[in-house]
Amino acid sequence: MPSSRSVAPDNQELLKRLGVVIDAETLRLALTHRSYAYEHGGLPTNERLEFLGDSVLGFSVTDALFRDNPELAEGELAKRRSAVVSTRALATIARDLGVGEFILLGQGELLTNGKNKSSILADTMEALIGATYICQGIETARKLVLRLVGDLLQDAAALGAATDWKTSIQEYAASHQLGQVRYEVIGDGPDHARIYRATLLMGALRYSSGEGNSKKEAEQNAAASSWHDLHSTES
Repeated sequence: MPSSRSVAPDNQELLKRLGVVIDAETLRLALTHRSYAYEHGGLPTNERLEFLGDSVLGFSVTDALFRDNPELAEGELAKRRSAVVSTRALATIARDLGVGEFILLGQGELLTNGKNKSSILADTMEALIGATYICQGIETARKLVLRLVGDLLQDAAALGAATDWKTSIQEYAASHQLGQVRYEVIGDGPDHARIYRATLLMGALRYSSGEGNSKKEAEQNAAASSWHDLHSTES
C-alpha cells in the first residue's frame, strides 16, 4: 500500500476528508489543473487521471444502480446514472468536501474564482477517483465513489430529473399547464469574479433562485431548486 507520509500537511487534510490513501506524487498530479501546469513550464496535468476516474466513476455507479434497482428499465437506469455522474453533482460533492482550496491553479483561474468553478471541481473529483484507483485498486476506488454519491443514489426524485434541469422544468410546466418558462438573471461583482443570480418564472409566478459563475449555471441551479420545491409540495 502506498504511503501518504510525505504528503504535505494541507493535502493530508484532503485525504482525511476522502478517507483514502494516495501517495504524494499522485495526489499532487490529481490536483494539478492545466492552467497551473502551463504557468510552471508545462508540468503534467490531472487530465489523464480525470479520464481514468471518469471510467471508474461510471462503472461504479452503473454497477450500483443495476444491482439495487432490478425493476428499472435500461432507459431509466441510464437517466439516473447521468444525474449521478453529472458535472453539477460532482461539483456539489467537491464543494461539500472543500476540494477547491487544494487545487493547483494558474493565476488567471485564481483571479476568476476557478476554485469554485463547477467544471474544474468536477474534473478534479474524477482525477481524485482515478488517483485512488491507481494507488489502492478498484475496490477501494469503488467504495470511495459509493461514499461520495451515496445520497444521490438514494434520491430518486433528484435522479429522475437527470442532468438538464431546465429541460425537466420545461417538461413539467408543459404537462401541468403552468405557462411560459423564463429566467430573470442579474450579475454582481467585478468582471473577473462576477456571480450571477437567476430566478425562475413560470406564467405569472416566481419560483426559486440559483447562483453560478455563469448565466447558464445560475439558470440550471434555479431550475434544479424549483424542481425540488415543486415535487416536495406534491409529496
